[in-house]
Amino acid sequence: MTMFNPRAFKNSLSIGDELGVPFDDPEIINFLNPSEYTSAEQALQNSNIFAAVNQISADLASSTMTAKDPQVQMLLDNPSWTSNRQAFWQSMFAQLLLSGDCFAYRWRNRNGKDMRLEYLRPSQVSAFLLTDGTGLIYNLVFDEPDIANLWNVPANDLIHIRLLSQNGGMTGISPLTSLKSELSIQNSSNGLTLSALAKAITPNGILSITHGGLLDWKHKASRSQQFMKQAQDSKNGPIVLDDLETYTPLQITTDVSKLLASTDWTMTQIAKAFGIPDSYLNGQGDQQSSIVQIQGVYANSLNRYARSIASELSNKFKTEIKINVQSGIDPGNLHFAQTVTDIAKTRSMSANQTVFLLKKLHYFPDEVPDELPVPEVAPTLEQSAGGAGGNEAAVQKGDEGNGSKDPNQG
Repeated sequence: MTMFNPRAFKNSLSIGDELGVPFDDPEIINFLNPSEYTSAEQALQNSNIFAAVNQISADLASSTMTAKDPQVQMLLDNPSWTSNRQAFWQSMFAQLLLSGDCFAYRWRNRNGKDMRLEYLRPSQVSAFLLTDGTGLIYNLVFDEPDIANLWNVPANDLIHIRLLSQNGGMTGISPLTSLKSELSIQNSSNGLTLSALAKAITPNGILSITHGGLLDWKHKASRSQQFMKQAQDSKNGPIVLDDLETYTPLQITTDVSKLLASTDWTMTQIAKAFGIPDSYLNGQGDQQSSIVQIQGVYANSLNRYARSIASELSNKFKTEIKINVQSGIDPGNLHFAQTVTDIAKTRSMSANQTVFLLKKLHYFPDEVPDELPVPEVAPTLEQSAGGAGGNEAAVQKGDEGNGSKDPNQG
């Protein structure tokens, strides 16, 4: 049992009460760190951030997790009683990307065997360092009213995955921290765009009257209404104007489209913060890079997250856990099959090894033999002629060796 001094720290619940800010208020994080934190609720309202978080978390959840311990493997494949594998792990990894930390409590039986994992929001977890610095303990608050809150939970009972850290790996930092300025600028740009569109004057055209200088605004407004009524009544017929009036329809300019395009400049910054190519967010990307090269960069980005996840899971479950992101970035195994075929062309692998790998990828059915028998090739005409001539020569040589002669010779 972990020993600690309960008087050495204050509970974050009591701290929130002393400050007058309820702990369950989502603004508590902004209150404690107002200048650097961007809330997840606000960030997900940005379509680029939503696309990045959704795609990375979905691809990580689709990756293959393998554990040497069969019981741990069963838990990784069925982590929750209230959700499926894909939804549970995607929720975990999405929270990891948004806050830099994600938590799951290990529910175990009396024998210490893991039964299930329960996802916990960061607002449900308070982490504290022991006075002697030998470990972390946690206070947990559950949503279920029939489950009592747990205090001073040892670190071994909680899955705590972290990203980049500034305190030795105890807690992580969200990538949203680096997007504080970009999101503020984009919000201001969006407000300017909406204001410009709302206040823009978009008439159908301009009706010019030659003696317009003699008309006041009431007569101009009256003539405008008369002209619009005439246009509606004429339907598809021509509009009749006299010599003192000229109508010019307006054309759409590119000023509005340029203003709207300027709001997407943060797409590259968001992709850079999450470490993925901006082409995955429907950006321009590197026009000189091929699809295979872009997928390679994206695979390296997923591997960075996968290493943090595998390290935490291996540490808590006391067994080696590996995460293969290939199934996440290449669900149909098209690029992997192409790679196997290219390697086989260089004769670095035998035909049996190539067929074995393609059968594992389900490109070939299991009934296909590993190696096909080599068919017998029929002899050509030249080989047949050469064989006949050789037989005649052998017969003559045999006759000479036996001393046989022509009976007609004396």
